[in-house]
Amino acid sequence: MSALPLVCTPGDPRGIGPEVACKALVAHPRDAVLCGDRAAIEEWASRTGLQARLLEAEAGVEPIEVRAIRTAVREIRSGRARGLVTGPIHKGRLHAAGVDWIGHTEFLGQLSNVPHPVMAFVGGRLRIALVTVHLPLRAVADALTTDLVAHTIRVADRALRRDLGLATPRIAVCGLNPHAGDGGVLGSEERLVIEPAVRLVQQEGVLVDGPVSAETAFRRAGDGVVDLVVAMYHDQGLAPLKLVDFGRSVNWTLGLPFVRTSVDHGTADDIAGKGLADASSMQAALDLADQLTSPL
Repeated sequence: MSALPLVCTPGDPRGIGPEVACKALVAHPRDAVLCGDRAAIEEWASRTGLQARLLEAEAGVEPIEVRAIRTAVREIRSGRARGLVTGPIHKGRLHAAGVDWIGHTEFLGQLSNVPHPVMAFVGGRLRIALVTVHLPLRAVADALTTDLVAHTIRVADRALRRDLGLATPRIAVCGLNPHAGDGGVLGSEERLVIEPAVRLVQQEGVLVDGPVSAETAFRRAGDGVVDLVVAMYHDQGLAPLKLVDFGRSVNWTLGLPFVRTSVDHGTADDIAGKGLADASSMQAALDLADQLTSPL
């Protein structure tokens, strides 16, 4: 194990993030520091019996969640920490507070000068990577480009090989439209955008098939025929994933210059503060971060 700690940012202090972070670290102690709202962390450390190690977030007027992420990235980039594990944020509350980014993935890309980090999920029966993330559905088609689809496939293939140790990973790529466009009857994005991307990366040696309908792609993944599904938009990938793997899956950001994993759930305001939150996804996120940052 590396001598450097993980940094865990529990996220929105009004949600279940501090609770699940403390519960997970009590259940499986490891070298990790917590960076976020001190009062919320200390409350849940006391309630769970955790001897918490705290990293103070940088000062500023931004919400504590944002300042904690900035601090965590600074620690990692400066060589004082080995990876980042994040709890859930509440995009609506951040937007109301004047924060102009809409998710961890995009913000971490900005902080790292990475134009297109890839949101992926692993840990359960299904593995997925998303071409687009936090976009209104009406904007997805215009956002898709052959370069972006090819980039997502390449980054996912590289992570499966290098980080998860799959020698010959198999990838299925979803179409955007029902029935993958049905030969152009239901849309042209498959023929004009997605298929050229698939052919391009096939020529580079990636074992990828598509575009195929989303139901076909996920059936193949569920049957173990493919190792990962590339989905075109958020709910195309997340709906089947959370049906099958909720609580086991880990949000893993690919393409960053450091390891970042996260829970696969939101702030769960309805149970926040009640001690009812399930910490299994945070536990899985910490486990994956440990795996990915441990020396060979």
